Amino acid sequence: MPKTAAKRPAEPVIPPPLLPADSEDSQLTLRLREYLKQDDIDHIWDAYRFSAAAHEGQVRRSGEPYVIHPVSVAGILAELHLDPPTLIAALLHDVVEDTGVTKQEIGEKFGKQVADLVDGLSKLDKIEFQSATQAQAENFRKMLLAMSQDVRVILVKLADRLHNMSTLDVMKPEKQRRIARETLDIYAPIANRLGLNEIYQTLEDLSFKYLYPMRHRVISKAVMAARGNRKEVVGKILDAINQRLKDQHIDAEVTGREKHLYSIYRKMTGKTVTFSQIYDIYGFRVIVRDLPTCYAALGVLHGLYKPIPGKFKDYIAIPKANGYQSLHTTLFGPFGTPIEIQIRSREMHNIADAGVAAHWLYKTTDAHLTALQQQTHQWLQRLLDIQNESSDSLEFLEHFKVDLFPDEVYVFTPKGTIMALPKGATAVDFAYAVHTDIGNRCVAVKINQELAPLRTELHNGDHVEIITAAHAHPNPAWLNYVLTGKARAHIRHYLKSMQSTESALLGERMLNQALRALHANPATIDDSAWQRLVRDYGAKSKDEILADIGMGKRLNVMVAHQLMAQAGQQEVVAEQQKIAPKVLDTITIRGSEGMAVQFAQCCRPIPGDPILGFINKDKGLVIHTHDCPAIRKFRLDPDKWLDVEWDPQGHRLYKVSLKLVVANRRGMLAKIASGIAEAGSNIDNVSMEEADNSTYTNMNFTVQVENRVHLAELMRRLRKIPDVVRINRVKGSGAEQRVQ
Repeated sequence: MPKTAAKRPAEPVIPPPLLPADSEDSQLTLRLREYLKQDDIDHIWDAYRFSAAAHEGQVRRSGEPYVIHPVSVAGILAELHLDPPTLIAALLHDVVEDTGVTKQEIGEKFGKQVADLVDGLSKLDKIEFQSATQAQAENFRKMLLAMSQDVRVILVKLADRLHNMSTLDVMKPEKQRRIARETLDIYAPIANRLGLNEIYQTLEDLSFKYLYPMRHRVISKAVMAARGNRKEVVGKILDAINQRLKDQHIDAEVTGREKHLYSIYRKMTGKTVTFSQIYDIYGFRVIVRDLPTCYAALGVLHGLYKPIPGKFKDYIAIPKANGYQSLHTTLFGPFGTPIEIQIRSREMHNIADAGVAAHWLYKTTDAHLTALQQQTHQWLQRLLDIQNESSDSLEFLEHFKVDLFPDEVYVFTPKGTIMALPKGATAVDFAYAVHTDIGNRCVAVKINQELAPLRTELHNGDHVEIITAAHAHPNPAWLNYVLTGKARAHIRHYLKSMQSTESALLGERMLNQALRALHANPATIDDSAWQRLVRDYGAKSKDEILADIGMGKRLNVMVAHQLMAQAGQQEVVAEQQKIAPKVLDTITIRGSEGMAVQFAQCCRPIPGDPILGFINKDKGLVIHTHDCPAIRKFRLDPDKWLDVEWDPQGHRLYKVSLKLVVANRRGMLAKIASGIAEAGSNIDNVSMEEADNSTYTNMNFTVQVENRVHLAELMRRLRKIPDVVRINRVKGSGAEQRVQ
């Protein structure tokens, strides 16, 4: 956390206090008196004095007493009318991290609730990490998990970040940019997701200022100039709107609002337009009494100025996921200037500003507020699901970032329930949003009663029905197009589990092969030997060691020696050194080993080809043809090779690349495709290119065959087709491509 101070007044809700926080006239005290009882204020004063004593002698970069920072954070939260435990946690949020105070001491003096909040906000400084990135990711993971238990953790953290961002001037430029990038990527989207609109926009603008200082200054000056140039136009529009609503007996509060700078910059870069081409840097907000009056006001304004088609959004009927409700419309104003107008009730306006903090600021009897709390709870629950399915902190942070998209589409389930998904989400994302089991077993989708591919992107108003099958499972290809963090985390978790299971089975076969080569019977290795080996390796289980063997992370021969030693067979091992060891058994490749065995794309072996097994540390056992050029440099490393052979009983299809040179005649592609089908083969891919002269055409096919005999039969059949000049099997790609 940057211990800095501003050279100018802070930009957030509360400026740095000039008086001690517990004095009668301090800004914090005056703000607390607006909504808290004196007993609660006294308790908060106790926390202030505790914090001031703990931070005594500590100063910010500007030389100001450090306690100004926690007091300012508490002031921002007091503006949201948060409860006393949250304000106390804000005052104490740095004492565990920066002083000798412990969580236990805070718990004893201020209660377990406050201690847990402070703990969720403290960094993990005592744990060693491999990199600063990993440490940052782990800090985010801890904070977000604490937030999933109590959303007040993130409210304090956002206020903390807001004050730090507003006092960032004294930091070095590179540190300013790093903190601003982190704020723009993580904290501002979280504030938006929780409906804290003012904090969200301020964080974005401050991040913009430090990331792109020159662009920030240029746009800021342009807005100042436009403010003067357009003042008369804005005044006329305000007067016209007020007068028309008054004529129709609609009591409303109408205000003009200026778009924040980062929003203008995003619009300029997104639409590739200049500042002078953006006419809606000013918008208007109409706040009325209740919901029916919102629609009445909309009708009045559409009568005043013509609406622009396609620019109307009803966020009242279908609220945003963060609880935001409003009518948005864009009208043709005077002089052809587009006018953007928001219409909402007073209650909607309160929730638009306070978001989930409205739980403390307003009465919870409001039905919409209850729905907002449920939506927030569901989102926090999704964070827990993502955490459970993520293997490490960096992966969790990646999935979490994906889940922070602000733009959303709204689709309907078969029962008519509305579901919000990120813009660009697919049917697979929808399936996982409904339930993890639905996602894992989905095989097809009906969108608006018509069958569609699972990769289909969803749009507003789509009716989506997922079709499942009991034995279906996630497809690795889904990772290429799913968008939500939950879907991505569950798919990866399933694939890793499957890969681990399949790798463990392969590793067991490889270990048994090595044990038999040492004249040992695998059945004689008891559980106690395995337990000792697991402990020595620091592994979680026997299956983890076997999976490591299958993935090439451990050598089967080395594990076999160590396992025999653990089993008390050291003498047997020594005795075997006098005897010529057995040659390692050949491993049979069935073609059904799943992700544990992969067939190299460089040579695409098929049953009948002489093959070798190469142990790759990341991919496990990779099968190559014996003459594959890609493996020449590894031939001198025998530890990485295994003797493998094809199982004669294996039945599956393998991909093979064929190159045909054919006469340039009409209907040749149809004839060849027919010949491939008649040979009992499938076409996986086809491409064509003209040869050096226009008389001939090169056709490249990827076909599926059972084995080398099947391939030979297919090639003989194709050679009989008139005008097929030449046919070859292609191995490799690019510079290593060769034909046979």
